[in-house]
Amino acid sequence: METNATNKIIFKELSYKVCGLCFEIHNLLGRFRNEKQYADALEKLFIENGLKYQREFAIPTSFIGEHKGRNRVDFLLEDVIVLDLKAKTLITKDDYFQMQRYLVSANKKLGIIVNFRQKYLSPKRVLG
Repeated sequence: METNATNKIIFKELSYKVCGLCFEIHNLLGRFRNEKQYADALEKLFIENGLKYQREFAIPTSFIGEHKGRNRVDFLLEDVIVLDLKAKTLITKDDYFQMQRYLVSANKKLGIIVNFRQKYLSPKRVLG
């Protein structure tokens, strides 16, 4: 069977695991908490599940200006997936653009945006 490279899911097992843990937290905490509460709960699950992570990982700066040194992602998982947590009404194009900047600056291939405010959790994969 021939596989098409464009249909290949990168970091499939790890990203499924991370999304599953996000669903677990969403079911446990509901949708009206703040980002820090979701991050704290996720961090506990990452530890329990033996996932290597860095919280509030500082993204290397790829530009000079007023935002220099301020970019931090919520989690860098297994040194390959950038996880950005949100607790707001809607994910916007700016959130996707922000993730693209993170991926380029950190030289990573996959980012996941998770908005816990939604009634039904729908993690968004962003390729770098």
